[in-house]
Amino acid sequence: MADDLTRQSDRILTEGRALVRDNQQGGRHRAATAQSIGQGSAELRRRNLKTRISWIAASLVAIIVAAAAAGIVLDGIGFTGVMITFLVIITAVIVFANFPKTKAPTRDQLARTQDARQLVARTELWLEHQRPALPAPAVTVVEQLGVRLDALGLQLEHVDPGHPAAGETRKLVGELLPETIDSYRRIPAQLRREQRSGSTPDQQLVESLGKISGEIDRVTRQLAEGSLDDLAIRTRYLEYKYGDGPEAPVDGKP
Repeated sequence: MADDLTRQSDRILTEGRALVRDNQQGGRHRAATAQSIGQGSAELRRRNLKTRISWIAASLVAIIVAAAAAGIVLDGIGFTGVMITFLVIITAVIVFANFPKTKAPTRDQLARTQDARQLVARTELWLEHQRPALPAPAVTVVEQLGVRLDALGLQLEHVDPGHPAAGETRKLVGELLPETIDSYRRIPAQLRREQRSGSTPDQQLVESLGKISGEIDRVTRQLAEGSLDDLAIRTRYLEYKYGDGPEAPVDGKP
């Protein structure tokens, strides 16, 4: 009995220390969602950070101007006024250092996003917030998806919004991908590892995400074909004009 109590106490102490470490590092949930999986979501986070910094700067200027104006009108604000100003500055910094937060878009917002490239960035941000609810193998696929979504976003820079590929991207990235993850999350946690039709929901999720990742890669390659063809033509031209072969011209002369 005493040994059992000792082991239980040791386990509780160990878990307590682990919890303290997690909290010191920002918490498990925050650590899981803080890291960007792609450049698109990272850019959204940078914009949010710039917004908060600008709000902090604007609030500091406003507070200092208000304090200076009060000092002129009242012929000085005294020690109490200085302390109040200091506390207001600290409060403003704390508030705007944490707000506005980078919020994950909702499914409806993803579905309403018409700009395919913006949709890619928003989907990356949405995926980042889903990671804590996913099994480890699925998280790995999601993080790999970030790289492929970045590549897709680069190709979409030069694609007309009305292009069929843009419409396919909106359906694939804005509808099919989120619905796959939401369908998994609707399954009770205790049922996600139970075999059904030869595989578990965990395995089915990983397989589905892998197929979506492959389809995203296919669309990216399809969009890149024009650029690849242009590069191949230019490379052959340069080899002909400046290459070392016998047919290559010398000093620009045939």
